[in-house]
Amino acid sequence: MTQIRILVAEDDTHIRMGLVDTLESENYKVTEARNGRQAVELFNAGSFDLVLLDIMMPEKSGYDVCHDIRAVDEEIPIIMLTAKGEEIDKVVGLKLGADDYITKPFGVHELLARISAVLRRTRKLTSSKKQLCQEVFKFGEFEVNPKTFKLTGRSRTIDLSERELKLICHFFAHPGEVLSRDNILNAVWGIDYLGTTRTLDQHIAQLRKKIEADPSNPALITTVHGVGYRYQA
Repeated sequence: MTQIRILVAEDDTHIRMGLVDTLESENYKVTEARNGRQAVELFNAGSFDLVLLDIMMPEKSGYDVCHDIRAVDEEIPIIMLTAKGEEIDKVVGLKLGADDYITKPFGVHELLARISAVLRRTRKLTSSKKQLCQEVFKFGEFEVNPKTFKLTGRSRTIDLSERELKLICHFFAHPGEVLSRDNILNAVWGIDYLGTTRTLDQHIAQLRKKIEADPSNPALITTVHGVGYRYQA
């Protein structure tokens, strides 16, 4: 079985070595970075399955590293590590595309469980991605047919625009995850899109009119204030 490759970026030597020892004892292949700049260089030069990323690092913060990684790879799981516990730090990390967040000090078992869960979710999404938006799939109580751009449910059939179908497919690929507006724009509109997030909000509002029983109180695609949206599978 191929070893899972993890990039660990942590400036505290003791914490970094502890992480490396723990992960290697679980048969992960670990590459370590002492600061944010080195983390970006190693990421660009290598190939990894997951990134463990401290926030408070010299030369480049974990936020900046996360941003740089997401600019070139939207899929790799990123777990952010920080000594801070304020909600605003978590919001910033999620907006930049982090998949999970662990506050120091944390236990070894919690860390390993989080890594296992994120990797399991990623493998599941990767294995189903070839079928995604090619075959009929369930979205809430609806059936979506990507080939006909039709959504069927509640005794009616609804036509979807190409953009609406792309939005549904992106949410379907990330059930329960908080997706930042930038993440959705990059995935659906493309990384070169120069418009505003207002465009996304307007499309979400129109989509809700088609799929929500009460668009003013959405249950399928919910708003996470200050961050983006979540698909409640």
